[in-house]
Amino acid sequence: MEKIIHHLRRSKRILLASHVNPDGDAIGALIALALALEKSEKRTTMYNESPIPAVYRFLPAVNRIVSRIDRSAPYDAVVILDCSSMERIGTLASETASLGVTVNIDHHPSNTRFGDLHYVDTTACSTAEMVYRIVKALGVPMDRDISTAIYTGILTDTGSFRFANTNRTAFSICLEMTENGVDPYTVAQHVYGTYSIGRIKLLNLALDSIEIADNGKLSFMMLTRHMLEETGTQPEDVDGMINYAKSIKDVKVAVLIQERAKDRVSGDKNNFYVSLRSDGSIDVAALASSFGGGGHHRAAGFYAETTLTDLKGDILEWLKKYEPKPCRN
Repeated sequence: MEKIIHHLRRSKRILLASHVNPDGDAIGALIALALALEKSEKRTTMYNESPIPAVYRFLPAVNRIVSRIDRSAPYDAVVILDCSSMERIGTLASETASLGVTVNIDHHPSNTRFGDLHYVDTTACSTAEMVYRIVKALGVPMDRDISTAIYTGILTDTGSFRFANTNRTAFSICLEMTENGVDPYTVAQHVYGTYSIGRIKLLNLALDSIEIADNGKLSFMMLTRHMLEETGTQPEDVDGMINYAKSIKDVKVAVLIQERAKDRVSGDKNNFYVSLRSDGSIDVAALASSFGGGGHHRAAGFYAETTLTDLKGDILEWLKKYEPKPCRN
């Protein structure tokens, strides 16, 4: 981390980016680090290719996250947050090497160690936790805006402190963030307590799509583009729905298959994004990696261009090779 701190201190113009279809950790870490760097008199640009989910639009400076950047002037640093591989930031991935020194900050075990400088800690509960350490190392005061972004990142990536990555550090940092003015009730209300009518209708369709494998240990949930059109929702409204499929009794692995725009040259193939959740008995990061994706032991994902029938069959075939192991606590 020392080399990264040194480079950030020397940099004047910094681009920060997080993964497509961002979650609370990706957005929280992005905002927190950008605001901290600005307090150190750096010029920052926050980038994410995807629309920001409505539940995170309460966060400070969120309206400054852009989906296009100015390529006319080079950046001193390009900080990639919460991405296991460069490709996770989307179409900009192929250009980052020409934009500036690439800094990789992440906590995923499947991280490929891409970039020029790496700070990868798989023991961290979230990338927001790692950003907290960086902000401290930079000597930047933790104001309420930075604290709110960090708190939200930790809260969401630990599943409201329910997931196995919840640890003493998560609680310790969040306590400090509340002492800096963060209101846990307000954050929780935005993230978990308020949904549009369209999202509720989409959830209804998603629940109706659930299929259970013959062995009862695998659940499939399907979301099509037609469902989004019918309910007037966007891909970002899908966030968190897979947890319903995972919560079914006896299910070890939940799979959410989300249909994306079809490639004109793909024939009868479709583009899908597949989210995976495990109770801990199966390493879904290994499953995702076999399809070119990545993630954590209990949560991972990948993109696929195939048919729905072949996709389901390939996932089932992979899972047959792995017997569930006792859940990790």
